[in-house]
Amino acid sequence: MVRLFPTLFAITSLAIVPSALALWPNPTSLSTGSTYLKLSSSFSISFTSGAAPSDLSAAIARTEGQLKNDQLQRLVVGRGAVDAAHLGSAKSLNSLTLSITPGVLVKGAQPLSIMQNTILEASQRNESYSLNVPADGSPATLVANNALGLFRGLTTFTQLFYVSGSTIYTYAAPVAIKDQPAFPIRGILLDTSRNFYPVADIYRTLDAMSWSKLNVFHWHVVDSQSFPLEVAAFPELAKAGAYDASSVYSVADVQAIVQYAGQRGIDVMMEIDTPGHTAAIADSHPDYIACNNAVPWTSYANGTYNKSIDQPPAGQLRLANKNVITFVTDLFISVIQNLPSKYFSTGGDEINDNCYTTDAETQAELTANKQTFEEALSSFTQNTHKALTQAGKIPVVWEEMVLSHNVTLVNGTVVLVWISSADAALVVEKGFQIVHVPSNYFYLDCGGGGWVGDNTAGNSWCDPYKTWQMIYSFDPYDSITAAQQPLVLGGETALWSEQSDTDSLDDKLWPRSAAAAEVFWTGANGPDGHPRNSTEALARLHDLRYRYVQRGVKAIALQPEWCALRPNACDL
Repeated sequence: MVRLFPTLFAITSLAIVPSALALWPNPTSLSTGSTYLKLSSSFSISFTSGAAPSDLSAAIARTEGQLKNDQLQRLVVGRGAVDAAHLGSAKSLNSLTLSITPGVLVKGAQPLSIMQNTILEASQRNESYSLNVPADGSPATLVANNALGLFRGLTTFTQLFYVSGSTIYTYAAPVAIKDQPAFPIRGILLDTSRNFYPVADIYRTLDAMSWSKLNVFHWHVVDSQSFPLEVAAFPELAKAGAYDASSVYSVADVQAIVQYAGQRGIDVMMEIDTPGHTAAIADSHPDYIACNNAVPWTSYANGTYNKSIDQPPAGQLRLANKNVITFVTDLFISVIQNLPSKYFSTGGDEINDNCYTTDAETQAELTANKQTFEEALSSFTQNTHKALTQAGKIPVVWEEMVLSHNVTLVNGTVVLVWISSADAALVVEKGFQIVHVPSNYFYLDCGGGGWVGDNTAGNSWCDPYKTWQMIYSFDPYDSITAAQQPLVLGGETALWSEQSDTDSLDDKLWPRSAAAAEVFWTGANGPDGHPRNSTEALARLHDLRYRYVQRGVKAIALQPEWCALRPNACDL
């Protein structure tokens, strides 16, 4: 619960009332007034363009629930009491009307669902909307080209309102918003292999993502430490590779998560990293893995880019073995049956050369096939990616596949840039579309100290801790020419889970991931035309964080509450 400050401070509150609404992410265009407007006790939301898709109807119901249950008082000294005197004479808003932009729907056609719009290829997604809330109590209107845009507008609508006593109100009517994202991909990567997260944690994360208009859940589901994914064609992988029987995502779990995400405007892009990061496969298929549990693990377990990233156990797929290639192909085909997303990541990062150099079977296969290692890696990648493209999927890889190896990738392959933000320019120079995940800005696990044992003075390899201000300062077009800018699809924060689990998930993700959400939704400039800056953003992010807490997400505090109630009072 938030603390109420004594009304003694109310006499100073008018001097620090925010001049703009605390919307997050900031919309493309925003016009506000200064009239108080309260929600009628009979307030309702309706859809007027035919029968509403079921997930839009559910979103409307959730929105009505959030308006009633958020119970968020404004972040000013005196909190909701500051506005009480204005509310008695305020007009009441009775309704919000949702509709599809005239002319978009063919006569008699029904609109696609939120989910159907969400799983489209990035270039085809349309999340734009227009929201108008008059000051005189006449109906508010929300118009978009599809159900997904309407859903984004509903998210914004909830952020307009606060509570004072039993009254739900906004203080800035009339409100006129036109909004659309600057980038089509805005996501979070969650590693569920190092430590397992129950399905309920993922649901809560998806809810929180939707409140910041994030739209891609990059699910790094398996890795060397465990294989918690049930695969219909290979059930033995999870049976042998998961930590225990309760730490498994069943086929039904995956289907439910994908549906839950899609209904909230979030595309689930799963990743099965290959050929590295695959030691857990040895628990069921030891013949497929080179240097299985080899010691010392510091010599055999990933980390070719940076030895301080090494982590046990060692083990990589024998990529030159035809049976292994067939296995991985069949694995991908089985997994993607439950994934409607256009995107699927095959990883390709941190391949340990020494593992293959010292593996007699891999060396024998290379000799028999008359291949170099790079040729074998390219063949492995081409064969496994072919299965994806034939199924209509777009392969996604980590940057090493482009910058460190001589691999032929299919046209349209998307590259995740993680080692350094400076590498983005190198990848787009080669003509690839990119998603920013730079460790020097977006790795949320950084700054927690070293986690390997017998390492008293160790720090995390990617120190320091990535503050929300650091994340917010990111420039997606740094060192990228105007002609190359269309290759930038967006970005995502990443939570690698060596030191995270269900007990720390929320505070690691929030509200820092919301900072990235605004970077990639709002773009370089705010609705006032000025460049984004953390000084302006802080009051709005405080507001979002308090709203998250009211909704059950344990987002960390940004400052003492004294500062949150007094914008700019704690600036240097």
